[in-house]
Amino acid sequence: MTKLLIVEDNAFNRDMLGRRLQKRGFDLCYAETGEAALDVVPREMPDLILMDIGLGSGIDGLETTRRLKAVPQTAAIPVIALTAHALATDRERSLDAGCVDYDTKPVDLTRLLAKIEAAFKSTGTSKA
Repeated sequence: MTKLLIVEDNAFNRDMLGRRLQKRGFDLCYAETGEAALDVVPREMPDLILMDIGLGSGIDGLETTRRLKAVPQTAAIPVIALTAHALATDRERSLDAGCVDYDTKPVDLTRLLAKIEAAFKSTGTSKA
């Protein structure tokens, strides 16, 4: 079963997205902060990370992604940035930080699932 980590500080968003992805057969783990994600990722080794870039406290999602990409053990895990912002600069900043893709909130599940599958294809795996 494909394991996804959802890094999201908003409980409502985390719950709603998690329930929708679980119904699609994904195994999920969660982190509410960037610091928690840095702790969870090496322990859980998810197949893909959905990263809120606007985390409310501590380090943001972009810095969390940079730190994960700097560690050989976690560098290859694809990260898709999620944000309420739809500016081209936000997309560029996400890709520059090491994310493989970017999606806006509210999440369109069909679009996000296509991005998850594309992320696995780009990394040579077929988990989705």
